[in-house]
Amino acid sequence: MTKKQRAAVSGRLAKIIPIQWDATYFFERAVRSLDRYHYDKALKNFRRAAQFEPENPVNHCNMAGILSELGNYEESNQILKWIIDELDPTMTECHFYMANNYANMEMYEAAEDSLVQYLEEDDEGHFIDEAEEMMELLTFELARPTKQANVKSLGGMREHDRARMLLEEGKFAQAVKVLEDVVQRYEDFSSARNNLALAYYYMGQFDKAMSTILKVLELDEGNLHALCNLAIFYQHMGEREKLTELLKLLRKTFPFHQEHAFKLATTLGILGEHEGAYRQFVRLLRTGSSGEASVYHYAAVAACQTGRYADAERLWQQCRSHDPQSEVAPYYLDYLSGVRASGGQPAPISYHYHLPFEEQMKLWERLPGEIVPERFKKDPLVRSSFFWALRHGDRQTKLQVIQALGIIGDDEVKEALRAFMNEAGEEDDLKRIALLVLRSLGETTPIEAVIGNESTVIEPQQMPTRLPVWEASWQAILDDALTRMRTTGYDLVQQHDLLTLWIDFLSRLYPDVPKFGKVQGWAAALEYWTAKMHSRTISFEEVARKYETTAATVSRHAKRIDDVCGIREKMRSTNALLQTHRIDMNNEHD
Repeated sequence: MTKKQRAAVSGRLAKIIPIQWDATYFFERAVRSLDRYHYDKALKNFRRAAQFEPENPVNHCNMAGILSELGNYEESNQILKWIIDELDPTMTECHFYMANNYANMEMYEAAEDSLVQYLEEDDEGHFIDEAEEMMELLTFELARPTKQANVKSLGGMREHDRARMLLEEGKFAQAVKVLEDVVQRYEDFSSARNNLALAYYYMGQFDKAMSTILKVLELDEGNLHALCNLAIFYQHMGEREKLTELLKLLRKTFPFHQEHAFKLATTLGILGEHEGAYRQFVRLLRTGSSGEASVYHYAAVAACQTGRYADAERLWQQCRSHDPQSEVAPYYLDYLSGVRASGGQPAPISYHYHLPFEEQMKLWERLPGEIVPERFKKDPLVRSSFFWALRHGDRQTKLQVIQALGIIGDDEVKEALRAFMNEAGEEDDLKRIALLVLRSLGETTPIEAVIGNESTVIEPQQMPTRLPVWEASWQAILDDALTRMRTTGYDLVQQHDLLTLWIDFLSRLYPDVPKFGKVQGWAAALEYWTAKMHSRTISFEEVARKYETTAATVSRHAKRIDDVCGIREKMRSTNALLQTHRIDMNNEHD
């Protein structure tokens, strides 16, 4: 009796790990073979994957790509033509691949026909630059001008390119305007819809982002950019089951085009699929098609997150050599040294080519008199985080963001603050600060706003209050105080407190508000109390000199404001409360 027979009789079966023979298994084997440049094995496994999923055009397209790499151009074209004719006519990029194959076979007229068909049928235009280069080659080989093509993807392309530049500059609201116009005129322009969805997402408008991306997939269910964006949206919204199903598809996707591979790699990284991200980034770097500093950083992040510390160090060093002025690589090399020294697990690292946001804030705080340095004002990542926080942060965060946006101060900021003023769920106090910023930026047009849950239009010389009127003399006093305070180091919160005090004073007196005389005395009195409320050292004489009035006038007006609003009493109550709190804290520590 053999050992195998004895094992069977005794009932002790050998441990067997079952192998699941499916398309995913053979796809992954093909990718591993491709990584090692074993094209024959990759082809064999892609064929098996296609046998298991014969309706999946990607498997067949992968097979055609390997055949082309091996020089089997005719067989590659047979598969590509079958995909277009029988399996999925929307995969118009197959015409471009066929044109490449025909050109390699020196069948230049056939290449020309396929290229024209690609240009006239493809909505996206991903290969439009390559197609133009090939047309130049064919002109030379055919010794005549090539056929003219009505390039379908150029419909709205110039506007789309402008919108992409706006997105890269962080001017999301302006990009939205352009892209909304493009998709209205060209309904099947999927790239424009993809970028519109991203612009909505960066601005924190998640419902619009989701509906826009679903429209892309309705038009083109296999659009890789849309699928990647949808996965990120699912993660943000906590749609775990939907994300899991979508990830199964993305893990099996193997794009040949550099732009698609880069999009998939970054998406997998953001979703925490670091192994897949690492594989894609390394492939991009191996081909030499994407050797920018940022790609070395992305690959290093993926390496670090998968425990490949030596690879991560090498990649960040390469990143530093490609971009020696950047602070990113040195920061993460220091971070990596700490991880290796401690023996712990690395914390999640952002795939963005950027310092962590908290590190940026530390840098900004060390720069005197400036919240946001000039080089960050146009950074799309910084800007998107500000716009995001303006919609979804807590009260303190929104307050900080409004102040930072006041320093950036471009048209995009003005538009964002205008939109904030019109949001029904935001606090009136924050809207008044936003209004102060808008006015300080020179905004003189009427502003639509929701104040006290009621829609209104705030005229240039008006403040959002519940008072039925707002006199020009009241505004003149306020303007004088705010103008002088801005030049002497008062922040937005302190300016807002002065505004609140002035409105409170007028509201308590109304309708018996007296006729005010000279502006300077009242403006000085408002600054005096604002300084006192914020524990700033100030005297009647000092503030009187600043406003070119007398100390007696300031003292008289300050007393009137205190009599009406009870400022001294409020300050005494606040100080007593703070003192009691300090005593309680000391007792706890004893």
